Parts: sequence; structure tokens; C-alpha cells
Amino acid sequence: MTNSIELSGLCKSYGGFALQDVDLTLPGGAILGLIGENGAGKTTTIKCILNLIRRDGGEISVLGRDNRKEERLWKQEVGVVLDECFFHDTLRASDVGRILAPVYRNWDPALFRAYLDKFALPGGKLVKEYSRGMKMKLSLAAALAHRPRLLILDEATAGLDPVVRDEILDEFLGFVCDEDHAILISSHIITDLEKVADYITYLHQGRVVLSGSKDDILDRYGRVACTAAQLAAVRPEHLLRVRRGQFGCEALVADRRAFHRLYPDLAVDPLSLEEIMLLMGRGNEA
Repeated sequence: MTNSIELSGLCKSYGGFALQDVDLTLPGGAILGLIGENGAGKTTTIKCILNLIRRDGGEISVLGRDNRKEERLWKQEVGVVLDECFFHDTLRASDVGRILAPVYRNWDPALFRAYLDKFALPGGKLVKEYSRGMKMKLSLAAALAHRPRLLILDEATAGLDPVVRDEILDEFLGFVCDEDHAILISSHIITDLEKVADYITYLHQGRVVLSGSKDDILDRYGRVACTAAQLAAVRPEHLLRVRRGQFGCEALVADRRAFHRLYPDLAVDPLSLEEIMLLMGRGNEA
């Protein structure tokens, strides 16, 4: 099966920021969560994939096609939802359908109307009268109505209430039941990704510092809380990140079971994705 997205050595430099040698693979039938702090490079990565900005180096393929040379072809099979609704305030949902129908060869007006009904979006209201949650649902309905194989979502659930977020996440899970479908989603809401993502890639200061199966990451990574004296007895190569405080230390380890075998007197606790991200991002190298 062809991977839905492949990035190899992606680089992009701005004045004070550089995306450096980013590798990323999204298999079919899977959801990949892209996480990282503000300014880490998530949106830049997505814009490079969509060819909205020119990369400085590296290779990108989308649905098995070169993202530059065959852009018009693969974009027919991709649905995109960004963090803001870009439909003009004076449009109605029916107007959105009429505008997009000539753009996509597989546009399905009946499916679009079905999503509007499913998301309880009033057809008579203007976009400017929609709540943020309703605007995101409209964007998602438009992204799905041409039957894409791939969804690319940049902070699509940000600012939504938990009920709306849960509804949209369930839609994502239903979408990838077809193994020919896949989703790349960036989000600051790590609990959402813990619920739906199969793979996680963590960007920090423009570099990939963690990437792999979500279940494997949650199963292996752990935190050691100890005194400074106990930490000094641990070999630096057995620690990924360390935070030293007034009342003790904590360290991130990549394999908590292997660490416990080496240091049986030190307790190693499992971590959530958010806790791993905080230790990885705010800790220092051992």
C-alpha cells in the first residue's frame, strides 16, 4: 500500500526560524498527530506539504505523487481544514457547495447536503452568523464532500467545546475505517490525539525530536523522579531529558522497563503524551 504522505529531509528557513531535516511517514488507514509548541514548525510543515510555500530542500510525496510536479492530481483527492474558516461571511452553505462543485471532479452535492444535515448546519444562515464550531463543521463538510482519500487538518478542533470536538473526532475515526484513507492532524489539544491518533510526530524548534506509534511511545517512555544525588548515579546516555528543581529532579527515559532493570531502586512512572512533550520540550539534555 502506498503511504499517504512521505517527507524526507524537509527544510525551510525564515528569518529567525528553520525547519530542519523533517522526516515523516503517514501510512494509509491511519491518523498521524503532529504536535509541538507554537512556532515549532507544524503549520510550516503542512504548508510545505500543500505546496503553499516553497521548501528549501527535501522531498515530499502525497498519495504517491510528487507534491510539486503532480499537484493538480493529488489535490483532487485531498480535503483540507485549517484553523480558520476561509468561506466568505456573506455566503450560505448552499453557496459553498455551488462554488466548490466545479473545482472537484468527484464533488457529490448529495453527500455535501447529507453532511450539512448530519452536522445540523442551517442552510439559510450566513457564514458570519455561524459559531466557530459550526464554521469548522462547514469546513469539514466541504472537505469530505468530494470523497477524498486524505484529510490534512491544521488545528481544526482548536477553540471548540468538548461536545463538538468529540463529534468531529468520531467523524475522523469513521473516515479512516477505510484503509485507503488517512489523516494528518496538527493540534495543541493533546488529549484529542491520544484518543484518535495512531502515530505521533513531535516537532521542537524546527526538528523532529520524537516520532513513532502512539501506543509504543506511551508504552515505553517514562519519568524518573529522584534526588540530585540519585540522578548523579545514572549514566547520561540512559536519560533523554532532565529537569532539576529546588526540591528534586525528574528525567525522561525512552524505555522505562529497561531503565528499571538497570536501576531497580528508582521508580519509573508512565506518562501521557502531554507530559512527554513537556519534559522533552522544557528539559535539558542529560
